[in-house]
Amino acid sequence: MPSLFRFLTVVAVIGGIIYGTIFALANFVNPKPREMTITVPADKFLKK
Repeated sequence: MPSLFRFLTVVAVIGGIIYGTIFALANFVNPKPREMTITVPADKFLKK
């Protein structure tokens, strides 16, 4: 039984680290806005 608790503790710590990393990336890293131009071929507008 102690090995099960140790395993669950390790899994919980790793999950917490991953969750913390995702949270930090979502809240503290700001993307740089930039202009984007995409040329769409005319045949995409034609219905067949």
